[in-house]
This record gives sequence, C-alpha cells and structure tokens, in this order.
Amino acid sequence: QVQLVESGGGLVQAGGSLRLSCAASGRTSSSYNMGWFRQVPGKEREFVAAITWNIGLTYYADSVKGRFTISRDNAKNTVYLQMNSLKPDDTAVYYCAAVRTGYSVRIQSAYDYWGQGTQVTVSS
Repeated sequence: QVQLVESGGGLVQAGGSLRLSCAASGRTSSSYNMGWFRQVPGKEREFVAAITWNIGLTYYADSVKGRFTISRDNAKNTVYLQMNSLKPDDTAVYYCAAVRTGYSVRIQSAYDYWGQGTQVTVSS
C-alpha cells in the first residue's frame, strides 16, 4: 500500500504561481512512477505531468508544457508540481497518483494509488 497526501493548493490570480507537494508513505519504492492529474466538475480527470523515480524522466500535457515543472525528492518521498503563469483554465482539483513502472504514465486507469486531491483556483 502507498499513501499519498497532496498540499499546496489555494487561490491565486492569473499569472501567479503555486507549488503543489505530494508526500508518499507506506510501501514506497523505485517500483512506482508518479503523476499529477486534474479534474473539474463534469469533466474527466486529465493527465498533467509525470516523473519516473529512477532517472527522473518527465512528461507533460501540452496544455501545461513550459509553465509547469514536475520534480521529486527521493530522500523525502515527495513529488512537487511547480505551476507558473497560471490561467483560469488551470482551475481544478489536482490529484497526485502512483503507477507501477512499465505502465503508461499518461493513462489514469493505469495508476494504482491516488491522493485525496487539492483545490487550485485561478481568478481572472
């Protein structure tokens, strides 16, 4: 079992920045890659970014490329999502998730564990 706890969400004006954190505990190991997804009411959860635990390969959705940066601190079992140049369209609940290595990091059904989510609201 892996437990994931997100933090760092909040209200920010358009053009501002936020940094989300995801602390992992339990059976954490290099067997899992980590991802961030987001969801707004009435829409499907969508992929935002992912990172591999071993060599830190990163993946991004086109909508956030160049504005968001995913990183991890293996010693702290924590993954971060730095979000810059935020837009109102980035408003959503953001979820951290863990997926076993060898599975697609872009597909939410491949993920085994999810956090409870943290709200990000970007005002115009």
